[in-house]
Amino acid sequence: MECTITGEFATRQEAELAVEHIVQECGMAPGDVFVQPAGAANSSGTQPAGADATAPAPQGREKLEGAIQVSVDFHGDEPEKIADALRAAGAKTVRTK
Repeated sequence: MECTITGEFATRQEAELAVEHIVQECGMAPGDVFVQPAGAANSSGTQPAGADATAPAPQGREKLEGAIQVSVDFHGDEPEKIADALRAAGAKTVRTK
């Protein structure tokens, strides 16, 4: 089954954790996993986390203006495994197309 599975995250830290789980635990190729702002704004998420929460904001740093999207081009028989990994990493929503 070929599909795209997308999760939206409040923090960059959650999105990075999702990518790690998808690649290492689910065996997806890194070239099939994409990270980008969920909307038009260049954003680091909607909430500070990790270094975003503890370091002062340098000039030019992305703003917290929107969710971060992790999408996976899936070619296999168990898309729910990827959706579960996205949810476990903190995805607020998960969609399959």
